[in-house]
Amino acid sequence: MSIRSRLLIVIATTLLASQAFAAERLTLRIGDQKGNMRAQLEAADGLRDLPYDIRWAEFPAAAPLAEALNAGAIDAGIIGDAPLLFVLASGAPVKAIAVDKSDPYGTALLVRPDAALHSAADLKGKRIATGRGSIGHHLALKALAQAGLSEKDVDFRFLGPVDAKIALANGSVDAWSTWEPYTALAELSGQGRVLVNGRGLSSGNSFLAATDKALDDPARRAALQDYLARLSNAQVWAYQHLDGYSKTLAAIIGFPEDAARLQFERRQLHWHAIDAKTISEQQDTADFYHTHGLMNQRLDVAPTFATGFTVPATSALAQH
Repeated sequence: MSIRSRLLIVIATTLLASQAFAAERLTLRIGDQKGNMRAQLEAADGLRDLPYDIRWAEFPAAAPLAEALNAGAIDAGIIGDAPLLFVLASGAPVKAIAVDKSDPYGTALLVRPDAALHSAADLKGKRIATGRGSIGHHLALKALAQAGLSEKDVDFRFLGPVDAKIALANGSVDAWSTWEPYTALAELSGQGRVLVNGRGLSSGNSFLAATDKALDDPARRAALQDYLARLSNAQVWAYQHLDGYSKTLAAIIGFPEDAARLQFERRQLHWHAIDAKTISEQQDTADFYHTHGLMNQRLDVAPTFATGFTVPATSALAQH
């Protein structure tokens, strides 16, 4: 065999091996809400040298993201504590693998700045826009209960964030129970005033949740662990570089930079591994929904958490 023939064989073999490697490269399908995870990772250069690919899916709220998880259209996504419960109560094959804890101030009931409403008690007989089963829905119910009212004392209008914002502006509803970054945008644009904030009412927990199918695949599970570690590092970096991060986030979500910065800065987010306190908080939320008739049966949340995932200690995170 000639040298030229041998060289051609080597080249062909190398090309075939490369093609086979490319075909085997794993793709994680990640659901994001208003660009938060993606913005942190991109701003912190946290996607460098990924041993897998990421296919991003952007959602305006938790409900459509939950549907995508349930349908297996994505492998994992970030979702608030309340909407995650409805996904789980429906029997969806999904588990939470880590929790992003925050100051829940921005999960809030908003009213127009000139509204003659000054407390949750003033909402009796009023129309409240929010997403069904959302963290906004949960916050509204908790605020009403604290004021001695129930869902029967108000008129809930279940709308997505865009429609709810318009409804509040044109007076079709009296209040909007929402979350960040919509709260910060409404405040800074002069279109909304916080009537009730989430402190003491909401846990402030959001979860990275993954499908059982993804968790049962060793390669995909390993990729999710790597993704979680990168995400935790990126979040710490974002708080250390608020100016740069705010610009990246604003560009991704299409919000003004001041609103992007305010909502992120005051949330004081930090990723944690699942622990007993988190499970207890989630059980409290589930029991609240069951008591208020939004869940037909009591949900034991313990089996809805995946074990074995770790989050880097803050002191060990890379400094950029």
